[in-house]
Amino acid sequence: MRRLTTYDQYVKKLTVLEERIENKKQFPFSLPAIRSLDELIFHPNVTYIMGENGMGKSTLLEAIAVNYGFNPEGGTKNFNFASYESHSNLDRYIRLSKGVKRPKDGFFFRAETFYNVATNIEELDEGDGGPKIIDRFGGKSLHEQSHGESFFAAFMNRFSGNGLYILDEPEAALSPMRQLSLLARIHELIENGSQFIISTHSPLLMAYPESTLYQLNEVGISTVTLEETEHYQIMEQFFNDKQRLFYHLFQR
Repeated sequence: MRRLTTYDQYVKKLTVLEERIENKKQFPFSLPAIRSLDELIFHPNVTYIMGENGMGKSTLLEAIAVNYGFNPEGGTKNFNFASYESHSNLDRYIRLSKGVKRPKDGFFFRAETFYNVATNIEELDEGDGGPKIIDRFGGKSLHEQSHGESFFAAFMNRFSGNGLYILDEPEAALSPMRQLSLLARIHELIENGSQFIISTHSPLLMAYPESTLYQLNEVGISTVTLEETEHYQIMEQFFNDKQRLFYHLFQR
């Protein structure tokens, strides 16, 4: 299997349906980046969405996932549970342009609600008959593993390739070494016909070559390189001259 191209990628573009928006002063359009959004062009392999806390990256990623048919709290399209109704309605105001090819696999991974996905798997597996869902995740209860281990159980076992994978802050429970391992797994799946849309704070995860990186801030949304991101620049300053950084950080 080869990697996807602009011809056969699963999701090509996001378009905001301006005619449906009644009030841009209300959430989520009260967020500058969301208010200024017109369209997003997705890379056939990896598209990153990054920004400071509160800029709307998780809101945007959630809208993409829900509009595509995933459960707001995560999982595959077959997951249909709700621990709480807290997702925004941004998915109603966007259109996703899809390619000629359809994915054979798909998963919306959301770090903050993956515990709820794990609980739902156990509840479903308590029923009689049929193969166990947990077997697709490696066979061991996700609740009996650390957060990082349970995350990797999904990445390594449930993600099977030829898929659309939408990941919201997957680095949340991962050490730097594990983040690099995830980057290697992403590459493996890309080489097996997969497309990723990832929201992250991690410069390590943003480093995949030949990808598209969108940065959200108080001005709006723009395409940037890894080196131009605020996250990379802060880490670079820390490692190159941490004493100067501490001076400015700790002075009163």
